[in-house]
Amino acid sequence: MAGAHGTDPMAETEDQAALRALARGLATREVAPRAAEADESGELPDDAVKALAAADLFRVTIGEEWGGLGMGDVEASIVLEEITRADVSMAIRCQLVFNGPPRGIEHLGSPALQERWLPAAADGEALLSIGITEPDAGSAVQSMRTSLVPDGPGRWRLNGYKNYSTLGHLATGVLVWCRWPGGEGARGIGAVVVPMDREGVSLAGTHRGMGIHASTEAEIAFDGVAVGEDDVLLAADPAGTDSFKVLLSHLNHERCGNAAMCIGAAQGALEHAVRYMSERDVGGGPISRLQGLQWKLADMATALEGARLLLARAVRLAGPGGTPPALETAMAKTAANLAAKLVCDEAIQIHGGYGYSREYPLERAYRDIRGLCIGAGTVEAQRNYIGSSVAKGATTVSPGWRDPLAG
Repeated sequence: MAGAHGTDPMAETEDQAALRALARGLATREVAPRAAEADESGELPDDAVKALAAADLFRVTIGEEWGGLGMGDVEASIVLEEITRADVSMAIRCQLVFNGPPRGIEHLGSPALQERWLPAAADGEALLSIGITEPDAGSAVQSMRTSLVPDGPGRWRLNGYKNYSTLGHLATGVLVWCRWPGGEGARGIGAVVVPMDREGVSLAGTHRGMGIHASTEAEIAFDGVAVGEDDVLLAADPAGTDSFKVLLSHLNHERCGNAAMCIGAAQGALEHAVRYMSERDVGGGPISRLQGLQWKLADMATALEGARLLLARAVRLAGPGGTPPALETAMAKTAANLAAKLVCDEAIQIHGGYGYSREYPLERAYRDIRGLCIGAGTVEAQRNYIGSSVAKGATTVSPGWRDPLAG
């Protein structure tokens, strides 16, 4: 979309624009009307999930050889943004496919693991949760206790406990980060994928959080679970950290998806605020004429657009089949998390008491995005990484770039 001043960095291809229109239509027709009820019941509406599957949206990032569409992070962010405009919980169901275990299985898994899980995930039949966090090892993942013990050649037993496994209570399988025998700290951390119905896997409970009620978090226990070579996603050397670093880098997909969801929720809140301001009549005219409220819209739109541009840069730098770069991803997630908090909060303020009421979707969006500011790495963890990287000289500016004003 070239204009008088050059090329729009947000320009989408014809296929990407069509994908956005498809996702927006489904969000409007299938997701939005069921979102409030899902929030109250704590269950994803089955009809809406089936509608997304029938429209092939769960196929977006899965490779064509397994029945997917073979698209990347750009397309994933488009769909997530549009679904989240209507409901964060349903977008998280998509996020688990786009940027969760199936992405790792496709990039890192064996042919046996790929054939077992990817076609079913593309069809919407298999839901894979992910087990990383533990009660005593949140952001400090290297302190995890879940581990494998030898059980013969090419066989192990998995023991441990995972907390905050998204939709784990509905999952057919779970990707588990765990420690290989002899590993300590960040050394020896790899991952396996096990079915939820395998002996020794049990659902220990679910959390009832402040928001995201229909895509809640589960606690999963592993008690002597049999693991074979075909279950191994990424084996680990107990003396090294290479596998752990690979797993960490794959979280950049999830963080970009998190940012896309925050942008979508904020976009929806902004649209509600603009609509309300044009319809609310006070003193003989709409409140949209009031400068104080116009300034709120200015701040909301500016923060949102800044986050959107940072995310666009991160996902486009991933390229086909690649991974978004860490620094750009951390910046995008931080900006999107903070923008969503600002926009949703101000949208409620603009609505007054109506915004605080469950009669409007704003209070739900506000509760939901608050969880996104914790998931996939807290804002504070992202800032720690950004700050330490910049202190070491890291920059997002191309090494060949020269400031034209520097002389």
